[in-house]
Amino acid sequence: MSLEIISSSKEMTAWSMRQLGSGFTIGLVPTMGALHQGHLSLVHEAASGSDKVVVSIFVNPTQFGPNEDLEAYPRTLDEDIKALVQQGKADVVFAPSVREMYPLGANKTWVVVDELGDHLCGASRPGHFRGVTTVVARLFAIIQPTKSYFGLKDAQQFFILRRMSIEMSFQVELIGIPTVRERDGLALSSRNRYLSPEERKQAVALSRAVAIAKTLIEKNGETDSDKIIRAMKDELASVTLGVVDYVEIVEGEHLQPCKRLTSGMVVLAAIAYKFGKARLIDNSISIVPLRRIGRSRV
Repeated sequence: MSLEIISSSKEMTAWSMRQLGSGFTIGLVPTMGALHQGHLSLVHEAASGSDKVVVSIFVNPTQFGPNEDLEAYPRTLDEDIKALVQQGKADVVFAPSVREMYPLGANKTWVVVDELGDHLCGASRPGHFRGVTTVVARLFAIIQPTKSYFGLKDAQQFFILRRMSIEMSFQVELIGIPTVRERDGLALSSRNRYLSPEERKQAVALSRAVAIAKTLIEKNGETDSDKIIRAMKDELASVTLGVVDYVEIVEGEHLQPCKRLTSGMVVLAAIAYKFGKARLIDNSISIVPLRRIGRSRV
C-alpha cells in the first residue's frame, strides 16, 4: 500500500470527495504526531472498520497554554511517516501547516462545549478544550470522515468531542479505543520520552491508582467518591518525584464531580501528574453496578 502525503486542505477535501463518491468509507485518526504504539493501534482499528484511513498530523497551537510545551512538543513527521508505511494500514497522511488550518492568522472562530471542560484537564489548562474542539471540527469539515478514532487515555477529550459532534450534527461516528499500556501498566504517551529513568519507574503508580478506583467501584460496590479518591491518593503517596495536578471522580455525561455514585452511572476516575516538563494523565472508566448499590465497603 502506498501512503499519500497531503498538506493542502483543498486537496484533502478533494481526495475525500473522490473516495466518498466511489462508495468508500473514511476512518480518521487525528494526532499531533510523535506516533507511538497507541496511535498505531488506532490506525489498526480504523483500517478494520473503514475502507480508507486518514491520519492527520498537526501540532495544534490553540490547545496549548502560554506556559505549556508547544515549542518543545516533539515534531517527528519523517519518523511518523516511516512508522505508518511500515504498518501499512493508512492511505493518507494529512499534515497541514498552521497557516492551512488557521488561514486568517489570529483565530476568531471557536467551537466551545460548555460545562464539560470545567474540571479535570480543563481546570488546569484554560482554553485547552476550546482549541481541541475547534481544530477537530475543522478536520471533520476538511476530511469528511465516516468514523473518527480516539484513545480513551484522553477520556475527557473524547466525551467532549462526542458531545460536540452530536450537537453540531457532524455525520461522523466517534469511536473510543481503550488505552494502550506498557507491560508494567504505564499508559503510552508522547510525553513519556521526557521522563528520567526514576520518574519513569515511579509513573507506574498512576495506572495502579486508577485500577484501584475501578476495583472499588465495580467489584467492591463503593459509592462514596471521597473514599475512592482517598484510596487513589494513598497509592500516589509512593511517588516522591513531581507533583499531583488533580485526582478526581466525575460522572460521564457532564463530567462534573459527584459525591455519591448511583446505579448505572458512568464514572471517570482520572489523574494528572507533573514530572518536570512531562504532564501525564491516566484514567479508568466504570459503570456503577446495579446489584451492589447500597453495599458500600472499603
